[in-house]
Amino acid sequence: MRMSVVDVGSNTVRLVVADVGDGVPLPVHTAKWKLRLSERVGPHGEIPEEAVRDLVKAVSAADETARHWGAAGPLAFATAVVRGAPNRLDVLRAVHTETGIRLSTLPGELEGELTFLGARRWMGWRAGPLALFDIGGGSFEVAFGRGRLPDFVASLPLGAGRLTRDFLPGQGRPTEQTVKAMRREVRHQLRDVAARIRWEGPRTTVVTSRTFQQLARLCGAAPGRQGPFVERRLARSELRVGLDRLAALAASERALLPGVSAPRAAQSLAGAVVGHTVMKLTGIKTVTVCPWGIREGILLRYIEDGGSWWTEPARRGADAEPVARAALRIAPGPEPTTVGG
Repeated sequence: MRMSVVDVGSNTVRLVVADVGDGVPLPVHTAKWKLRLSERVGPHGEIPEEAVRDLVKAVSAADETARHWGAAGPLAFATAVVRGAPNRLDVLRAVHTETGIRLSTLPGELEGELTFLGARRWMGWRAGPLALFDIGGGSFEVAFGRGRLPDFVASLPLGAGRLTRDFLPGQGRPTEQTVKAMRREVRHQLRDVAARIRWEGPRTTVVTSRTFQQLARLCGAAPGRQGPFVERRLARSELRVGLDRLAALAASERALLPGVSAPRAAQSLAGAVVGHTVMKLTGIKTVTVCPWGIREGILLRYIEDGGSWWTEPARRGADAEPVARAALRIAPGPEPTTVGG
């Protein structure tokens, strides 16, 4: 059986086509379209018409690519940049009308649950009690659990793109005062969540997302071309050095550092601040970089819990949020939003 997932993120639209016949998502093709939606949003977070048109084209191309590779219409979702947009319903309606694809927005807590599932399956049971950190463009997810799904999930407004817009709007070298102000905000937002992670005492902590992967590469981890099975770790002490390097440079200069891509150079400093701060507040000295994340988590949840797990939230919209809340046993988050059907 061949399936596909489309992930509309803050910077790119990513497609994964995978064979899932043996209960494990084995990728056969990946593709991405760079839209940089987070850089194009309006002053109140709205997505402009031109960006919506580009998004429609990217989703349509992803659907066509998935079908070319023998997969049915993709499981498509959008993260914080669309979820938090005041005109998100118009965006979802435009995508569905033009492409026939139902693009869902999931609560941040559900994103954390799915990412945790992907990390748990990659790391295995030998990892023991597991903590997860995931830096997105608009939000930062933290999860902890001893089993297949997390016991605790939190989604915080600490995405690297969001913090960059709020604290580092220019492309020049940031001032020391600006970096300190950003660190204060991150510490404030993380205080309670970090206390929970310290109390739980995870045996293993994993990080996912392109932001963490690039920070690990900056700090000496193996490059991506060596494949997913090479162990990659990130030490807090090394990240502190990397943070100072990033803070001393303008965005264009950061793009010359190992692992820092030009599209993510501007937000790399904010990502480093979040990563180092959460490790310091939780007392975690070293984390493992996990190559599986939310896309693999969605495929695994579909495989393990059946197709109705996705089709019901995608079709019924408002009924999806109570299901997610019951599964997570946490306070309710924003409800998933879908258009169509």
